[in-house]
Amino acid sequence: MRIGLFILFIFTLHLGCSTKVKQKPNIIIIITDDQGYGDIGFNNNSQILTSNLDLLASQSIRFNNFYVSPVCAPTRSSLLTGRYSLRTGVTDTYNGGAMMSTDELTLSEILRENNYNTGIFGKWHLGDSYPFRPTDQGFNESLIHLSGGIGQVGDFTNYYAGNRSYFDPILWHNNEQKKYDGYCSDIFTDEALKFIESNKSNQFFCYLSFNAPHTPLQLPEKYYDLYKDLDPSLIYEDEKIKMSKKDINDAKKIYGMITNIDHNVGKLIKKLKELKIDKNTILIFMTDNGAQQKRYASNLRGLKGKVYEGGIKVPFYLKFPKIHGNNGKDINSLSAHIDVLPSLLNLCDIEIPKDIKIDGKNFLNKPLEERSFFSYWTRKSPELYQNMSLNKGKYKLVGNTNYDSPIESFELFDIDRDPYEIENLIDNKKEVAIEMKMEMDNIYNELINSNNIINKPRIIIGSEYENPSFLNRNDASGQRGIWAQNEIFGFWRTKVYKGKYNFRFKFNNLNLKSGQMVIEVGSQVFSKKVETDDNGYVLMENIHLNEGEFDITPFFRYERKNILPFWVKINKL
Repeated sequence: MRIGLFILFIFTLHLGCSTKVKQKPNIIIIITDDQGYGDIGFNNNSQILTSNLDLLASQSIRFNNFYVSPVCAPTRSSLLTGRYSLRTGVTDTYNGGAMMSTDELTLSEILRENNYNTGIFGKWHLGDSYPFRPTDQGFNESLIHLSGGIGQVGDFTNYYAGNRSYFDPILWHNNEQKKYDGYCSDIFTDEALKFIESNKSNQFFCYLSFNAPHTPLQLPEKYYDLYKDLDPSLIYEDEKIKMSKKDINDAKKIYGMITNIDHNVGKLIKKLKELKIDKNTILIFMTDNGAQQKRYASNLRGLKGKVYEGGIKVPFYLKFPKIHGNNGKDINSLSAHIDVLPSLLNLCDIEIPKDIKIDGKNFLNKPLEERSFFSYWTRKSPELYQNMSLNKGKYKLVGNTNYDSPIESFELFDIDRDPYEIENLIDNKKEVAIEMKMEMDNIYNELINSNNIINKPRIIIGSEYENPSFLNRNDASGQRGIWAQNEIFGFWRTKVYKGKYNFRFKFNNLNLKSGQMVIEVGSQVFSKKVETDDNGYVLMENIHLNEGEFDITPFFRYERKNILPFWVKINKL
């Protein structure tokens, strides 16, 4: 009897071992906000203190020609989908253009379906209401601020903190407001480390998305003190760049914010080693676009928002000891944010879904010499040949001209020979430029006719998944450049479920007093004589809404002016 039980035990043990699924690698993506190519010591910046990032770079696969979008929300949508941002519905950083369609299949969703625990800590910037929140797009745990930055107009929970918004912020943990103590970058790192430790025995995806060194330039005093006596205009002993006093002071603050990030990256790397999971963890460090302010940029041309190299070329390091040990390796072929999803899925032996168009390629495969990469950015929507570029092989075509301009108005650079984009070859290489312009036209026409551009994503109101709903200025559409203005036309694209609602409006102009509050919801219009309270709020109750896709357009009529609310809270009763 005992022998039989023993044989059964051995058989069961053998069966269990043979069917055990091998654990896939953990994934950590660290992305910073507005940190340029030259904002790291490893890229020949002798002034900035980034010892942990420098060590990481030395031990990583270094992608030396890695490209992103010129601004943050488009980069983040491409990073998480492997697709050009226009396909995802993301066109801008605000103006209603920073909401990624819920139809998109994200890296987090794919990984979660493959038994990964997924967490985001920091900046999301792809929609603040249902169905665009991180928890709606594949993240099990979410700790974020609203809109594009802590204290921006869309981040109404921290806006009134002013020049202290990066300290002791109110953040959104799994869609609930919660007050935190400390400096934002430290908070996001510490919460990410808790997530990593709690998942040390599982496979996880941690997206640590710093909002620094984006403006407002706020940092702990000890990090500013590291640079207070520095002159950032001195690149080398015998070379200067022209920087105003404000540029110099901004650079000191930014360097301090980056050094704080560097310390936090060091804490994360140390934690991975303590948990003994560093060898089975893919660790990526990257930034979302070029520097916003003038400072050392490894001599690259242009800043954030531009399609020149200084706006779209960023550091990108991938460390995964299982494939390259602790030895550094350089990859000089073109790679981009759209490549991250297919490359990571390949490393994790996860099949790429075949029913969606992926623009990216596996950047660890043998490079394709004639690969093309399209880039653009203008406020609100693409403007043909305005701030638009195409990389193909060694050439880069740049359009900063009229929609009907001849080819001579474009710029053509040989990036291999002229990485600083000094010599325009358009006159000598006109045939190359014409061919590249034709490809640019084809890509542009395909992208602007994407379904998520023609049928832009809508906030869902009255869903069981979010009540109340908040409409903030970051997700408001309307006049170009809509931001914090009071007297401006704006609206929110929504899909409304039928029901009875209460609307609460917040106005920043506290001198409004009495007037007429008007809400247009499609063909339904509701108006009421009201008075703002002492804090600038107006309440309208028991409003019956029909079901459908409507633009919600609220405004306060006051002395022949129409005032747009700063934000709106909508409760379904």
